[in-house]
Amino acid sequence: MGALKDIYNNECVPALKEEFGYTNAMQIPQIKKIVLNMGLGEAVTNPKIVEGAAEELTRISGQKAVITKAKKSIATFKLREGMPIGCCVTLRGDKMFDFLSKLINIALPRVRDFRGVSPKGFDGRGNYSMGVQEQIIFPEIDYDKIDKIKGLNITIVTSANTNEEGLSLLKMLGMPFKK
Repeated sequence: MGALKDIYNNECVPALKEEFGYTNAMQIPQIKKIVLNMGLGEAVTNPKIVEGAAEELTRISGQKAVITKAKKSIATFKLREGMPIGCCVTLRGDKMFDFLSKLINIALPRVRDFRGVSPKGFDGRGNYSMGVQEQIIFPEIDYDKIDKIKGLNITIVTSANTNEEGLSLLKMLGMPFKK
């Protein structure tokens, strides 16, 4: 079992139960899944870029990335229905905790001029979304083998009902929020 999962079970659960006054163990917020998404607008002109991005996302997450296709044709962007346009991965269970631990302890401190992540990324239901501008902050990516620096969206889906519960959960797990 991962260290972050132990921290959640042994430290976060009792602290959250006390902080919010939960009477039932099922009310305590937990992380349901983490979704990694890479949208590639340049894939319209260069379809090969999607395969490289999917391979990088697979290496970052430890799970095979799914190539997403366009749902509608948009003439202004020269986009046709069914064209590959990005890739995504949904992590659950131990892989989810491993990725979150790697994100908090290794990847985020490697961001240039890092002062913490914004606490404004919550959606009103306790889920947190953030963007990473460079995929090279992850140690699995070989800087010499990348063709282009790409961004990455990370969404942490929790069972929290409010933003305060989600913020408290992620803070206890070690997410470095700005003051």
